[in-house]
Amino acid sequence: MKIEDIKNPDFLKTLSVEELNALSGDIRKFLIESVSKTGGHLSSNLGIVELTVALHYVFNCPRDRFLFDVGHQSYIHKILTGRADKMSTLRQFGGLSGFIKRNESEYDCFEAGHSSTSLSAALGMAVARDLKGEHYDIVPIVGDGALMSGLSLEALNQIGYEKKKVIIVFNDNNMSISKNVGALSKSFAKLRSSAYYNELKSDVKDALKTKKLGNFFIKGVHNFKESIKKSVVDSGVFGEFGIEYLGPIDGYDMNTLINAFRTAQAENGPIVVHVITQKGKGYKYTEQDKNGTWHGVGKFDVETGRFLSSVPAGYKSYSEMVSDEVLYNMDKRKDIVALTPAMISGSKMAKIFAKYPTRSFDCGIAEDHALEFAAGLALNGMHPFVAIYSSFLQRAYDQLNHDLCRMDLPVVLGLDRSGLVGEDGDTHHGVFDISFMKSLPNMIIAEGKDAKETGNLIYTAFNTPHPFAIRYPRGNVKNKENEENSLIEVGKWTVEYNNDSTRAIIITYGNDVDELVKLVCENSLNYEIVNARFIKPMDSDMLCYIAERDVPVYVYTCDMLSGGLAEEILSFYNKKGMDVNLKSVGIPDTYVPQGTVAQLKEYLGIDLKTFLEQVEKDLNA
Repeated sequence: MKIEDIKNPDFLKTLSVEELNALSGDIRKFLIESVSKTGGHLSSNLGIVELTVALHYVFNCPRDRFLFDVGHQSYIHKILTGRADKMSTLRQFGGLSGFIKRNESEYDCFEAGHSSTSLSAALGMAVARDLKGEHYDIVPIVGDGALMSGLSLEALNQIGYEKKKVIIVFNDNNMSISKNVGALSKSFAKLRSSAYYNELKSDVKDALKTKKLGNFFIKGVHNFKESIKKSVVDSGVFGEFGIEYLGPIDGYDMNTLINAFRTAQAENGPIVVHVITQKGKGYKYTEQDKNGTWHGVGKFDVETGRFLSSVPAGYKSYSEMVSDEVLYNMDKRKDIVALTPAMISGSKMAKIFAKYPTRSFDCGIAEDHALEFAAGLALNGMHPFVAIYSSFLQRAYDQLNHDLCRMDLPVVLGLDRSGLVGEDGDTHHGVFDISFMKSLPNMIIAEGKDAKETGNLIYTAFNTPHPFAIRYPRGNVKNKENEENSLIEVGKWTVEYNNDSTRAIIITYGNDVDELVKLVCENSLNYEIVNARFIKPMDSDMLCYIAERDVPVYVYTCDMLSGGLAEEILSFYNKKGMDVNLKSVGIPDTYVPQGTVAQLKEYLGIDLKTFLEQVEKDLNA
């Protein structure tokens, strides 16, 4: 059958194992071709084709609930639940999400764009199911990277205590975005190798490959720990939580997968089914990837593996530019250390880790730990830099507030992907950080308009004894000139463009500064452009100067209006008793969908063309 003709997963139950394997191969080919045209998360989905097919063969979704953790590895699930014909719209404005979306299909029961949430949610669903006297299975599919987060371990602790039936599919490929780190990763590696190759009794393996599911497994699963008692099951991981364990299972042996899931169905309490997979399975370029290059991709040529988009000459990604600046500062100062929560690849930190392996730390998918780790470093005389996506910082708000800001520690936060990020959608837009950081005492928040100013802000941050957040967007930036960085006075703004007959003043920050200057000059508009490069603290002298000009003032941002810069400026003028005609432009009280940044700005009515037309309309009214 054509993959695009799949309407629901019911047909799987009529297929033989041989036919299921053939279908898996067809799906894998379809997936590669489809993602090559749209971009998306490729490697993680290629690794779990057979696993997802087996899940839908054994369980009865949507009555049974699948929770994909993080959610970006749900493409096979989408295909099997009737969305293959829409895969050409993946991650596009108005199209299929790259993650699970409840409003997209009845088969999607849970949403997540960040890791490690599935186990807690699954337990909540299981408790609700049992309280209501209902009967169905709840199956979180969680990767080894996500299992190493504190949230997952907290959930495992209560799952083992509550003893509610939850079937945890442990998708173990020894990778998150890139190679996993930490002691738990080593424990999983020990379980993966020792149990699978040395300790696992042949009768257990043979039973899983056949259909000997009777008394052997009803009783045998409970005795399974005896078969692998020298492994870490009892001593270090799932057994310590009081959760039954089944595995490791070959993630590409369809018969074994089916029988393992059926065995798990027969359990009355929580059980982990440990499945060994290979991230990127079935496509040579993804199979060879060790650095996360193929985790999330743009369009590419299937035959050559060549990406079809590239960074223009004379430009580099903002992530790379910031990392290069941090590395430059690390060359000059031995007290600077670099941290990231599993984003070496995403935040382009490979050069830092290669050059300074003893001063750079991957904290795994554990943002709260990363910030607390940074606090400890700062308390003992180091000056940490933490590269973290803006949308991931919210997961560590307590540490940001309670420790970094309250103790006024010199930690520099590189807020990667600040602002609208595009195709990853509402779970990843970095538009909330200003709102939740602005109220924190001692917090400095800044965003440069270009590479030079961003470099100067980084240099300034490393010479400032306070928590200092530097925002930078997803996308590319023109290379800076080869010159020494200089200090910027904290809180000082600049006038980037003015003339003698100013009709209005526009306050903005980031990339929009130069874009507005360009448009104002091209259209001969008599506007003054102010670069509010420090969102906190604000430039009180500049604000008083602006008030004295007695012209309309516009605050233009592409972040949330609620809690944003305009609110802070209005509060300043209110306290001063200054009457200023001020209007604000930004994102209203809503979550923003996926699409290109240009599409989203137009959708929200905050693109620069629309904004400037509105300013002219106001002035001419």
